[in-house]
Amino acid sequence: MLDYKVTVYTANRAVATTFNNVYIKLVGTRGENERKLLLSLRGASAFVKGAVASFTVSSPTSLGKLVLVELDKQPLLLFPEDSWFPAKVEVKSPGGDIYTFPIYRWITDGKVHRFREGTALKGFDDDHHLGRYSREQELEQRHKDYCWDVYVEGIPHCIKADGPFSLPAEVRFSFTKQTEFLFTASTGLAELKLKRLADKKTNWKNIDDINRVFSCKQSDISDYVQKHWMEDAFFGYQFLNGINPMLIRRCTILPGNFPVTDKMVFPDGCCSLAEEIKKGNIFLCDYKQMDGVKTNTINDEKQYLMAPLVLLHKTPDDKLMPIAIQLKQKPAEDNPIFLPSDSKYDWLMAKIFVRSADFSEHQLNVHLLRTHLLAEVFAVSLLRNMPMVHPLYKLLIPHTRYTLQINFLARKSLISEEGVFTKFSASGGEGMMTILRRSLSSLTYSSLCVPENIAERGLKDVPNFYYRDDALRVWDTINRFVRGILSYYYKTNAEVQQDSELQKWILDIYEHGFLSQPCSGIPQKLTTVDELIKFVTMVIFTGSAQHAAVNSGQFDFDSWMPNTPISLQLPPPTKKGEATEQTMLKTLPDVNTTVQGMATLWLLSQQSSDFVPLGQYLENHFSEETPQQMIENFQKELAALSAAIKERNKTLELPYKYLDPEEVENSVAI
Repeated sequence: MLDYKVTVYTANRAVATTFNNVYIKLVGTRGENERKLLLSLRGASAFVKGAVASFTVSSPTSLGKLVLVELDKQPLLLFPEDSWFPAKVEVKSPGGDIYTFPIYRWITDGKVHRFREGTALKGFDDDHHLGRYSREQELEQRHKDYCWDVYVEGIPHCIKADGPFSLPAEVRFSFTKQTEFLFTASTGLAELKLKRLADKKTNWKNIDDINRVFSCKQSDISDYVQKHWMEDAFFGYQFLNGINPMLIRRCTILPGNFPVTDKMVFPDGCCSLAEEIKKGNIFLCDYKQMDGVKTNTINDEKQYLMAPLVLLHKTPDDKLMPIAIQLKQKPAEDNPIFLPSDSKYDWLMAKIFVRSADFSEHQLNVHLLRTHLLAEVFAVSLLRNMPMVHPLYKLLIPHTRYTLQINFLARKSLISEEGVFTKFSASGGEGMMTILRRSLSSLTYSSLCVPENIAERGLKDVPNFYYRDDALRVWDTINRFVRGILSYYYKTNAEVQQDSELQKWILDIYEHGFLSQPCSGIPQKLTTVDELIKFVTMVIFTGSAQHAAVNSGQFDFDSWMPNTPISLQLPPPTKKGEATEQTMLKTLPDVNTTVQGMATLWLLSQQSSDFVPLGQYLENHFSEETPQQMIENFQKELAALSAAIKERNKTLELPYKYLDPEEVENSVAI
């Protein structure tokens, strides 16, 4: 008899333990052993959380090179069936060869589950008939477990699920994440000491009242926002380093519907718009996607959402200052162009309407669509089309962690008929879907790729643009890592073209994520190694760094409500000289709308205790030495980048920390 030493690792995570009987079968190129019950002197503790247990499995003849293991568990007579989360199985052959079988999945039933040896294999490299069979069986089951659904026509498709617990166990929250999330969600108003205000459907009487509510929970940045929100320099700063750095672009020609004149913006004649545009000193933010959107009714009052145009000027001291605001797209006598020289409240009200429009643009387009919904599409396509042994599965699966469940909860709690954003934002309801459809129809592949996006918007040399600086460095670091991994597995362009699983993955993304819109520029197939590297870099960046950039600062920048009102209750001024502090207070959202928005932003900004930073891979899916070394190098590069960002931030009045790799989660998990 030949003895194989089998070591089973149970993951060190909550409720990973099983007290069921565990059976194993080893399958190799020359045969397979009899299914064997794994018995240990440790008894029932062999498969508890964090346990490492070794067993001897004998075979009358050599099994050859091991291809896969089959695992199943059966309940004991007096014990119910439970769930088990094995991390991996290691097998040492009689000849001394060591085989690793990554698992990292819940086993919740008594069925036989097959797990491949850890060497990554593309489909056309999988030359053993049992390997190919298990690959086909795995994908057949995945197609049943992960089905596409249409939440609303015209936006990316999503996972079909009746509830969080109808999702496959492998993609659900951990026990820790689930417990913390539910607690934070249920106690948000109490944590912020706002519960008594949640049903108060009245206007704010003065700014001090807002301040008293706000002061119950602040960060250094939110405190800064409260102090500086009225200032033009801070208003301009937020277009670069706030939570929506994606709209601003260098102005090369003044839009025809924005009739700004030299006299308006340079009354002293020191320079002209044409000259400043030529020098690259004029910037534009255009909220045209908000134009004509049907607005919400909150507390029985019609709400207002504008589609402003904002012109900004880079001053000689490198500040970005707003110089003109038009609140509606169509020029008209009752649609004045507001200027910094106008009265205090005329100008402040214009900026408030811009910031409120930015809330909807940011939440629906920049945050929900361009990170959450796309990350879900990438994840579902991966899980439907890539077996666990595929190198792309091994590379991308950590970047899908929790995404499917957090998006299901977002649809249920935020954008459903009874969701917080539906009920309490100006763009809630029908308007929300209008904005999402418009945003998807105008979304391009190049805009998801940071280097191209920055170049297209003409922002390569804008000073003090920390989002750009950090995003480009993170992108480059991810790109080098992805290039290393994928070039290791794909030696030629022909191998990319030949990989049918890879081609199904990208086609699913094109059809279900971008609704087969060729104008998006999203590829329908991949033909070169370079194309694959670029696309996978975008996928990882979108679900990690980009999400962090537009999510993590929400409470910091938006919790001081006057800086970013979730909704507005009065229409914008139609002529100058009439706005007052009372006009502003009546325009700002009611008390209950404000506190519901604050509580939601608080929830979305909380870091879970099982947060996993970018590049930290708790599950070791790669067994080969070369990719493992590449992961180590990736982590070292990210650590160096993190240190550089922290050092830079020491010199800034307002630190920009959202793309510090230590603060970036591996996936869209909140």
